[in-house]
Amino acid sequence: MRSLIDIMDLSPEEVADLIASAKDIIANPANYAQVCAGKKLATLFYEPSTRTRLSFEAAMYELGGHVIGFSSADSSSATKGESVADTAKVISCYADIIAMRHPKEGAPLVAAANASIPVINAGDGGHAHPTQTLTDLLTIDREMGGIDGLTVGFCGDLKFGRTVHSLIHALARYQDVKVVLISPDELKLPSYVKNDVLRKSGIEFEQTSELDGALRELDVLYMTRMQQERFADINEYLRLKDSYILTPEKLAHAKPSMRILHPLPRVNEISVAVDSDPRAAYFRQVLNGKYVRMALIIKLLRDAGTITQ
Repeated sequence: MRSLIDIMDLSPEEVADLIASAKDIIANPANYAQVCAGKKLATLFYEPSTRTRLSFEAAMYELGGHVIGFSSADSSSATKGESVADTAKVISCYADIIAMRHPKEGAPLVAAANASIPVINAGDGGHAHPTQTLTDLLTIDREMGGIDGLTVGFCGDLKFGRTVHSLIHALARYQDVKVVLISPDELKLPSYVKNDVLRKSGIEFEQTSELDGALRELDVLYMTRMQQERFADINEYLRLKDSYILTPEKLAHAKPSMRILHPLPRVNEISVAVDSDPRAAYFRQVLNGKYVRMALIIKLLRDAGTITQ
């Protein structure tokens, strides 16, 4: 059974096809209004979520399907000690496809190994968030007219940021992409990502702790929040949480064509005064997430033989 646990589960051609499908959904929504009629998506969210969970639900509804599930571990049988494997087997009796978020890395992989329906990883700990990566790629493609040859800066929590790790993996497949890593020393990109992805792929990259100096060369700035829930020491979080705050004054040094992305939620790392700047693409990014999840649901249900349209 085909599932999506990591962005690398998809070939470059499949990623390109999903981006093209999402664009077609945007252009011709009526053609997709009943593609999933009578089918059910189960959203199993053991961790809080707004955008990811609701975009999956909106995606399924706009495809003519239905949604069941839970929005916190407290409202599931996990509180009684039920394993992820057993939950996956149970939900396979009720639904046609699963979207799962879990705080433990690898939990969606366990679910996929035990489910008889496709499983989509909607974020597992600090590991991966492949549908956010598809959202990011669609947004960059739509905003910049393509991805090859761009200089992409990642700013903030690069240590625990699963969205950062997933997107860097995806960008390594494109031509002539340069990556700029902007973070405090304590939150640098893990060495295994630098060695196994950037260096292994021959991607040019640089590291810095200075956002202001890096802004001038960027085509895309990917901001991230400091994730309090990932810190073992609250004092460490409080010391680092305001390391970077993007303001209109700082943007004066950036290219007029640059685009700002953020997986959200934002805390205070982007001033609300930036929202009116045409370079701010993060709310357009949210909308793109719905479309690319629609494309992914269709693909996985087709691959499973559940739908034929």
